[in-house]
Amino acid sequence: MASSSYSNNSPCAACKFLRRKCMSDCIFSPYFPPEEPHKFVNVHKIFGASNVSKILNEVLPHQREDAVNSLAYEAEARIKDPVYGCVGAISVLQRQVLRLQKELDAANADLIRYSACSETPTTHHGGSGFYYPWNNHG
Repeated sequence: MASSSYSNNSPCAACKFLRRKCMSDCIFSPYFPPEEPHKFVNVHKIFGASNVSKILNEVLPHQREDAVNSLAYEAEARIKDPVYGCVGAISVLQRQVLRLQKELDAANADLIRYSACSETPTTHHGGSGFYYPWNNHG
């Protein structure tokens, strides 16, 4: 869970990166701890500190941590794939799900065919497991 400020007077990752004094009411400090500088660097590179600050001020306080985590995830995805970001990863996973669904459907069809071909005769006709027309009990 995010803390509201750092008692050891260490600036948050955002203030350290931006080379400014980290005040007790810093909007970034609860979400960008000094031990995770890459998190802010990525977010700043993709969205900009000003935009992130605006977003954090517009969402409810209990939603800010989720907003920062979403921004950090998207920023990392955009750094890996500048054109598609998260959408590229989602697209790859959707194609994988479709391919696996087709494989599962094919395996189920094979299983049904195999089951139909290898069914043993029922025992209700003569008790021996085989159907003998002359042994039909009605």
